[in-house]
Amino acid sequence: MGNRRGWVIAGVAVLLGGVLGFHRLVPNWPGRVGSLIESFLPWVGLLVVVLLVVALVQRSAVALVALLLPVGVWVDTFGGLLLPGEGGDGRELVVVQHNVSDENRDPAGTARALIGSGADLVALEELVDPQVAVYEKSLAADYPHHVVRGTVGLWSKHPLSGEQVVDIKPPSIEEGWSRGVRAVVHSPYGDVAAYVAHLPSVRVGVGGLASQRRDESASLLGRAIADESVEAVVLLGDLNGVVEDRGLRPLTSQLSFAESGFAFSFPAAFPVARIDQVMARSATVGHIRTLPATGSDHLPVVARVALD
Repeated sequence: MGNRRGWVIAGVAVLLGGVLGFHRLVPNWPGRVGSLIESFLPWVGLLVVVLLVVALVQRSAVALVALLLPVGVWVDTFGGLLLPGEGGDGRELVVVQHNVSDENRDPAGTARALIGSGADLVALEELVDPQVAVYEKSLAADYPHHVVRGTVGLWSKHPLSGEQVVDIKPPSIEEGWSRGVRAVVHSPYGDVAAYVAHLPSVRVGVGGLASQRRDESASLLGRAIADESVEAVVLLGDLNGVVEDRGLRPLTSQLSFAESGFAFSFPAAFPVARIDQVMARSATVGHIRTLPATGSDHLPVVARVALD
């Protein structure tokens, strides 16, 4: 019986290794199953740990050998995120991304928490009346420059110009939906085009992952960034997807993202995925981490962006 269990564990280990190593080959139809798997890919490591414990209890050599495959692939894929970020050369901007929630009952407290990060740039989503006025008042002293368009906004310690709406509305969403803004940040290290975006939500149901609108919005945002004339770009936003999710390929194919740190940001009560992202062009996103919970269902994330 023990030998049989060992072979079962070995079979599951090979399957997990295949999922980790070849998830891009999993078709996205039906139900966008590929994106669904990619959304929780880091957690495959937890399953491997459980199998490792069982294999040790069973004293199965074949299972332990087979587990080397998913362990090796997981370390190759995600191991770098466990390492501390490298120090910058001083040409850095500290940035914070936070979906503050339209149901946040303590916007002033949330603003104080974000100020405490010492960030140069603060990007916020789900800005609604009357909370938006509280953020504007609370952040004004530390961030004298800001722009709000629709339900997203950017606060900066450095001057802004060229503020404009970025149209990322999928065709099936009614007029009045506005979740993208762009501004040029005149930093001490040169101009940076900063984008703040909140892509449509996704839902997991019996039919799989409902992400069509999110994917359409990501494509529109990707086109806007590809056409950006300022070389250095920073994208901050609730993208409702992890960087492994193929639905965000229009963005991840042209922008770099965090080199270290998992920074799971959602849901705040028990974070299982980082859907709040910091990405960049002609810049390097260093270590990314979360800040303590605010009145939102998301955790804020903070990262250092080193300009090339």
